[in-house]
Amino acid sequence: MVFFTFARNRGGQRARRWIAFAALAAAVLLPWALPLAAQGSALDKILSEKIMQVCIWPDYYGITYRNPKTQQLSGIDIDLAREFAKDLGVQLQFVDSSFVQLIDDVSQSRCDVAMFAIGITEARAKRLRFTQPHLRSDIYAITTRFNRRIRSWDDIDKPGVVVAVAKGTYHEPVMREKLKAATLVAPDTPFAREQEVESGRADVFMTDYPYSQRMLAMSDWARLITPPKTYHLTSYAYAVRPGDDRWHARVEAFMRDIKRDGRLLAAARQHRLTPIVVAE
Repeated sequence: MVFFTFARNRGGQRARRWIAFAALAAAVLLPWALPLAAQGSALDKILSEKIMQVCIWPDYYGITYRNPKTQQLSGIDIDLAREFAKDLGVQLQFVDSSFVQLIDDVSQSRCDVAMFAIGITEARAKRLRFTQPHLRSDIYAITTRFNRRIRSWDDIDKPGVVVAVAKGTYHEPVMREKLKAATLVAPDTPFAREQEVESGRADVFMTDYPYSQRMLAMSDWARLITPPKTYHLTSYAYAVRPGDDRWHARVEAFMRDIKRDGRLLAAARQHRLTPIVVAE
């Protein structure tokens, strides 16, 4: 009888320990298991804390560019981020990101929204939620004024030609699929693709309309190669974490507002991006 009572008590103690452990585990894990809507929207946090954190790539000329001399930010999405913060009645904090870091930065809430003309790709759409597009660009090539091998677009995909792209950009998977004869390289350090071409280690680098304008404006060695017909159009938009419907709806509403009231077109004119605006 004594043995039975002891065993029963010991079993009860084990049961109580397991219940306590399960309760602790639930307290720790439950917030991660709940959908974002149940945890509260980023919109609530922004309005409560009176600050919106926006991811940018500070090397993106015409979009979100930081002048290395003055450290001042400029570009269409810098202007529009300021407009968005003004609409919300909050302060604005820019968070440096890149196309390599983009998905991690957004999904780990290092910023509330990424606003640096992010190309909508199938791979990114699996991890991010996009707004409707505000820009759309084809792919362009930059070579040097002295490169005799590359005279036209048709000279690019030839044996012996080296094509550079920035690692993490949508140009990387597109060019891997399209190039049949040329060699593709994808350096991942800032300005590496430009250095590859300027040094002669690569013949061309592939980019979009905004960045091609930077090269023409700021480099005396650069020469633009334009495709003779549409090569690969990509739409650009803003991105947020999936699952937060209220916040996505608010960012989407802002995008509709700036198209309707003219702020998008005005910012595009300011930064010479009118040819790639998606106005509707």
